[in-house]
Amino acid sequence: MALFGAHPWLLDVFHRASGVGPESLAWFDNCIRVLEPLPCAVTAKFEAIAMMTGVVSLFARREAAAGAGALSFAGVDLAAYPHLVAAFSQPPAPAPRADLVERTLRSLLTGLLLAQPG
Repeated sequence: MALFGAHPWLLDVFHRASGVGPESLAWFDNCIRVLEPLPCAVTAKFEAIAMMTGVVSLFARREAAAGAGALSFAGVDLAAYPHLVAAFSQPPAPAPRADLVERTLRSLLTGLLLAQPG
C-alpha cells in the first residue's frame, strides 16, 4: 500500500500488458524467498503472490479514488433495489480490530498457502 501511495502512477502501469524486466524479476524472487519456508507447492506460492498483489492494488485504487468524493446515489431511484436499501438501513457494525487490508490479506494468504490440497 505504501508503494502505491508513494507512486500513484503504478496503478495505471500495473495492469498494462508488458514484458518482465529486472525489477519484476527481483520482486518475484523476493516473494519466493519470503515464502520459501512454507511447505506448499510453488504453484500456490505464485497464486498467492498474484492475488496479494492484485488485492493490494485494488485497495490502493480505492484509497486513491476516496479523495474524489463520497459515493452518492443522488438522482437514482433505489426502489428497484430493495436489498441494497435494506442493507444501507442497517446500523453499522463495530469497527474491526485489524484494518480491512490486513484482514483480507491474512485470510487470502492463509487460504492459498496453508490449506491442504484436496
